[in-house]
Amino acid sequence: MEQTLKITNVLADPTRYYIYQYIVNNHGDVTVQHIADSFNIHPNVARLHLSKLEEIDMLTSEARKTGKGGRPSRLYRLSDKVIQLHFPYRDYQLLSRISIQTMMTLGEQGKQALYDTGKVFGEELVNQQLAMSLLSINSLTFAEKVGMLKNAAAIAGYSPDIQANEEENEIHFRFFNCPFKEVTALEPDMICSMHNSFLSGMFEALFGNVHIVELENMMSDCSTCSYLASVHTLKQKASFTLPYNFIYNYLECTR
Repeated sequence: MEQTLKITNVLADPTRYYIYQYIVNNHGDVTVQHIADSFNIHPNVARLHLSKLEEIDMLTSEARKTGKGGRPSRLYRLSDKVIQLHFPYRDYQLLSRISIQTMMTLGEQGKQALYDTGKVFGEELVNQQLAMSLLSINSLTFAEKVGMLKNAAAIAGYSPDIQANEEENEIHFRFFNCPFKEVTALEPDMICSMHNSFLSGMFEALFGNVHIVELENMMSDCSTCSYLASVHTLKQKASFTLPYNFIYNYLECTR
């Protein structure tokens, strides 16, 4: 109860909450001065907000030398610890572990069922966005589909960075967090494969025929989960070529 009260008290401050959201979307380390400039507040106030967020394990920090002499700069980033509040208490991670281990006992049939279900849930997530927009999938432009993909990913708990090339029919997307991280640690290959099926369901609901290649994986000590998707219609020739820089980054990550 004491930790719950500390968390709610820290997040009750609107500025502090928006600072946390800013760091989530920043996808990198921030300094006290960075936050002070971004929110037009004094550095001492920014330092207080960051320290409060670190106290409840929502952020972590380290001192790093700048190479310019003087005192090391303190860098803040998102913590890997999970913060959950439930009233009354619920343990959905335990339920997830029980479900996954049950599927594992069914062998290949259980794995396939997990992958198929993941894909269905990915499709449903996008279809819900389509229903809320009151738009037909055929009326959406390429850019609108990419925007809907990003919104659906955010709703699913991802922190996405999506870069699209309509001329090449390619979408490069990265996730800086994994909503399934704690469960993935138990059975990484199985959960990552389910995750890829989930993404395929999202993409196919918007673009139809899609080919996705995984370039980076956080479970392999990479900083992100990174993918390259080649999207095309039935009238287009299905072609897929990985850019050199993506291949290089992938090989560097998996060494």
